[in-house]
Amino acid sequence: MTATPAASGTAPARQALVLGTLILVAAVANLNLSVANVALPSIGRAFDSSQTALNLVAVGYSLGLAASVLYLGAVGDHYGRKLLLLVGTGLAIPASLLAAYSVSDVMLVLSRILGGLAAGMAYPTTLALITALWSGPQRTRAIALWSAIGGAISATGPMLSGLVLQWFWWGSVFLLTLPLALVALFLASRNVPAHVNETTEPVDNLGGILSVLLVAALVLGLNFAPTPGAGAAVAGLFLVALAAAVAFVLRQRRAPNPLYDLNVASRRTFWVAALAGIIVFGSLMGSLFIGQQFMQNVLGYTTLQSGAAILPSPLLMTMVAPRSAKLIERYGSRFTLLCGYVFLLAGFLTMLLLWQEGIPYWRVALAYALVGIGIGFAGTPASRALTSSVPVQRAGMASGTADLQRDLGGAIMQSLLGALLTAGYTKSFATQITDSPESQQVSQATEAELQKSFASAAQTAQRYPEYSTQIIQAAKEAFLAGDRWAYSAAALAIVVGIVLVSLAYPKHAEENRLLASYQSGP
Repeated sequence: MTATPAASGTAPARQALVLGTLILVAAVANLNLSVANVALPSIGRAFDSSQTALNLVAVGYSLGLAASVLYLGAVGDHYGRKLLLLVGTGLAIPASLLAAYSVSDVMLVLSRILGGLAAGMAYPTTLALITALWSGPQRTRAIALWSAIGGAISATGPMLSGLVLQWFWWGSVFLLTLPLALVALFLASRNVPAHVNETTEPVDNLGGILSVLLVAALVLGLNFAPTPGAGAAVAGLFLVALAAAVAFVLRQRRAPNPLYDLNVASRRTFWVAALAGIIVFGSLMGSLFIGQQFMQNVLGYTTLQSGAAILPSPLLMTMVAPRSAKLIERYGSRFTLLCGYVFLLAGFLTMLLLWQEGIPYWRVALAYALVGIGIGFAGTPASRALTSSVPVQRAGMASGTADLQRDLGGAIMQSLLGALLTAGYTKSFATQITDSPESQQVSQATEAELQKSFASAAQTAQRYPEYSTQIIQAAKEAFLAGDRWAYSAAALAIVVGIVLVSLAYPKHAEENRLLASYQSGP
């Protein structure tokens, strides 16, 4: 399969078929990232799960993907991107089956992590192949389609999950990707070219292991932070993350063939785009994670209604992304990123200020519409800046980082927002119990159940029907207190992103000069 030159760059033969196949492979991971969110209340009832356990179910897939993506991106560069693509897509099938038929929330979390590892093989390879097969403005347009359709598929995951949950059990949501994975596996084996601009340099396996330890310990530490009695474990996880980070940097400075070229990573078009993307894509996953629980627990939406409620987000994301590519060519990545950030900030401020008990749907739709527009504008420049900052032989490093934006951003934002939701919920419920004139009648065991999660409080309400209304109302108020903490943190993160991009990312002319020099040299 040869590249077709054009005035606007190069592209492979049958480029529409190749790009469609790569987007379909990525769709398996994008859909898996979000299908669990709608099912969280059902999972909580099925296993009497704590809020921390539900956070881990939601973040498990992102954890496996984020922890492995840098290492496996380098493995694909050396051993063959197509091979890794096929293995990862194939492994997604048993991982989905294990998740669907889990007999405990622990098994479900482990199955989700396995699915994330499978995605770590396939997902970064899709962007690496786009980088290797396309060039110039054609690459920007290909990345825009890959980013927009991927984000839209991820955002429609809750609606599809809600649809199947109307008739089937919670595990059915993890079977949604099975037909997609089978079709993607067949098309990838036939249409994706092998051994395009790959490297013969050996893989830095020690650096890869350290990167896995670093990300995994960081994400787990964030998830367990609000858990009562887990202080020692959390401190240990953060110490492991810190030690792994120091060891990773030292290893990359001394390794003859580093997994992660720190000289490349220090380029402004690379590291600023990487951090900006973490906030961008983390915002999307965070809004889906908290929003689904808010709509079902507080507004009383069914799983189908809560899934369909976010449709403005994927629709506008897909409409805006092609215009994002045009803005990049005309005004640069900095301007386009800032446009996206403004809409994202408006979306989270809408959630913070307008999302309350009993609100009309237009307030929900407005927030998700703003988030969709923001992702549509900001997703493409965040990914494009990374892939354009490295030589094509190191496409795995750039694509791994671009995927890490989504996965680590999603894992960190879901973990952080989930931790704040848990802490705010627990604190509010404890205060309500203390202030209640009947507080002396509440046993310690019952108090622990009420503070465990909304699902646990709802089950407790069923056992005490005479207090059911008060318990559910208190749980709603506690949830709203927790989600206000979460939305405030998300808005603050976006403000930090705006400041970072404004001050550190080069303007259009300087960006073009830098990217041209990076493509012509090491």
